[in-house]
Amino acid sequence: MDAMTTPALLAISHGTASSDGRAAVAALVAAVAERLPDITVRLGHVDVQQPDVAASLDALPADQPVIIVPLLLSAGYHVRVDLKEQTAGRAGVTIAPALGPDPRLVDALLARLGPLDVTADDAVVLAVAGSSDERANEDCRRIGAMLGERLGRAITVGFLAATDPRLGAAVADARGGSSDRVIVADYLLAPGYFHDLAVRLAHGSPVARPLLDDDEPPASLVDIVIDRYRAALS
Repeated sequence: MDAMTTPALLAISHGTASSDGRAAVAALVAAVAERLPDITVRLGHVDVQQPDVAASLDALPADQPVIIVPLLLSAGYHVRVDLKEQTAGRAGVTIAPALGPDPRLVDALLARLGPLDVTADDAVVLAVAGSSDERANEDCRRIGAMLGERLGRAITVGFLAATDPRLGAAVADARGGSSDRVIVADYLLAPGYFHDLAVRLAHGSPVARPLLDDDEPPASLVDIVIDRYRAALS
């Protein structure tokens, strides 16, 4: 393939008003681009930020195929509806699956929990954004089950929006048990509104950092983005 027929990788994030969140997501895409020097790699957003999907596609040559990799942890409304609608007017666009569920995301969650020194007596609640699409919520519950298998305990999933149990209630229920501490694992891609909400709803319980932050993006997340692109090539 030449440069024009090789599909571009257009990473599409949710978008955030948080400058820290924007920087964290941009660093992930920069790391992907560094790993794929012969591929055109761009970042766009489905909401909140610019460039949006249409502007991101318009910035690429009209005859270049594009593979969109959603930088979203589950396939909710944005993946199943928004991205399809916003790309309908352009030929040669393939939408890859969302980043999760994937066992490598559990690896990243465990790495974030490491500094909190989780013990066998601690309860762990997984904070997730929540979606109007129950299939996306089920994806998050699968990650919770996978995390529980790795930690050797039951994990409660607490949602920040759209469905129950909400995170505050999940933390309160965990506190009512026999655990010494309740620790919140943060199944959010980057800093922003939902992470701040998770900290508030944790009511003093330790909250792990989101998967992306101000440090180097986890190699596992870079790998997942590249794998989604390469799988879509076939």
